[in-house]
Amino acid sequence: MKTLVGGAVAAVLGLIGLSIWTSAFFQLLAGALPIMLLLGGGLALYLGFDELKDTWKKDDGTTDTACCANNDTEKYQKEIDGLKKEIETLKSK
Repeated sequence: MKTLVGGAVAAVLGLIGLSIWTSAFFQLLAGALPIMLLLGGGLALYLGFDELKDTWKKDDGTTDTACCANNDTEKYQKEIDGLKKEIETLKSK
């Protein structure tokens, strides 16, 4: 209930202030709008370029990972075979 009353009072005071200082509000808006557009556009450019770099890395990484996956598979298969032999020698003792 306190939040509702506080919100209503703030809205009424905001409307009164806006009606009294209309020219100051528009002057502030005229000064802040280009800055917000500039910062928002810069952020959008940065995020778009970052996403594009990620796509390039993904495209380049697919061929490399397939090559490395085969090498890793062979390496792990040899390691598993070696461990199996070691287990068999330990069981026979």
